[in-house]
Amino acid sequence: MDYSETTNWMFQKLPMFQRIGGAAYRADLNNTIQLLDLLGQPQDKFRSIHIAGTNGKGSVSHLLASIFQDAGYKTGLYTSPHLRDFRERIRINGAMIPQENVVGFVEKRKKEFDQMDLSFFEMTVGLAFDYFANEKVDIAIIETGMGGRLDSTNLITPLLSVITNIGLDHTQFLGDTLSAIATEKAGIIKKNIPVVIGETQLETSDVFLTKAEEKTSEIFFADRQFSAKRLESLQINSQFFDIWKQDQLYLEQLEVPLLGRYQQKNIVTVLCAIDQLKSNFHIDHNNIRDGISNVTRQTGLMGRWQIMGQNPVIIADTGHNQDGIKEVVLQLKQMRFNHLHIVLGMVNDKNIEGMLRLFPNTATYYFCKADIPRGFDAQKLATIASEFGLRGEVYDSVWSAYNRARHAARFDDVVFVGGSNFVVAEVL
Repeated sequence: MDYSETTNWMFQKLPMFQRIGGAAYRADLNNTIQLLDLLGQPQDKFRSIHIAGTNGKGSVSHLLASIFQDAGYKTGLYTSPHLRDFRERIRINGAMIPQENVVGFVEKRKKEFDQMDLSFFEMTVGLAFDYFANEKVDIAIIETGMGGRLDSTNLITPLLSVITNIGLDHTQFLGDTLSAIATEKAGIIKKNIPVVIGETQLETSDVFLTKAEEKTSEIFFADRQFSAKRLESLQINSQFFDIWKQDQLYLEQLEVPLLGRYQQKNIVTVLCAIDQLKSNFHIDHNNIRDGISNVTRQTGLMGRWQIMGQNPVIIADTGHNQDGIKEVVLQLKQMRFNHLHIVLGMVNDKNIEGMLRLFPNTATYYFCKADIPRGFDAQKLATIASEFGLRGEVYDSVWSAYNRARHAARFDDVVFVGGSNFVVAEVL
């Protein structure tokens, strides 16, 4: 098979959660254990950092990877889902895994894979670990897919575990309370391996403290160690922060090219993680500054409050649960514009009503469905949205909704695209 045939085989033959939802979810690690045994335990052949959390784990993973790259380390990065190209999930120093490596991995063991009933995610994790081991990376930043305890990535023994925050998402698998979800995420905490918690939350702190004590792991709450004060700036493509470590100025006027207001929390998490790794790696303040300011160029990060056009301003953001949408709406409220246009689509296993009630009823909506089985019907979305006073038209595709919004918007309007990773992916 060539590359196209190989990825088509992976997408079609292997159950893929991002496309079909719960039917692809595996509530145990047996397949991954079997796969990694077949591959010769590649996860034990490189150092790693493990990232979990409801929101922010993608940004934190990319920011950490960029800092390590800037410090001169050969850095692997595993994230999910992808937006445009499957190979976005697996990178070394920002470069996507070559097509021939994907083809070779499947070709070499296709018979065994056919017999193992692997999910798409399980196979992709095996591919990433195998690639990082063969390429002898100095460090790999590994983002969980969902949860933590039963996530396929949870067979690594990292130098550091990081849990960004806890929100209500994937409740049908992880539990319907913050403490239940925190228990699943806390499953990445390993014996004697330190853990950084990005955000102190009343409902979850004790879960993490108890798990860390059980595993005799040092625990650090990032927002108790570091704080970030946002500075006023005339620049439109970056935001700037003074960083404080406890009561001492740590970094002055740190430039962050990721524009979402939620990045303030992510930066604090990243800096606390780097602080815990200083005994393992040589990383100075210049590496931190340059790594963060060059994160999009060095790691290919997309879809985080991404400015896609001016006059009108067009913004895409992958926030796709209640906490993520809450941050998006708060940021939109801080903007100045004549009128707001929102291109909106969601997937069918989210809390649709919980997210819709957060959106402003003064905007014009362009309801659509991403071209995946999990996509939520656009007409049903519009009907539910109307119950919250959200008005607009229904479109037969993301692209037609996006085009209509662009052409309807005046130069001093704002067009926002979001509600789902997959809506953003189609626009990008």
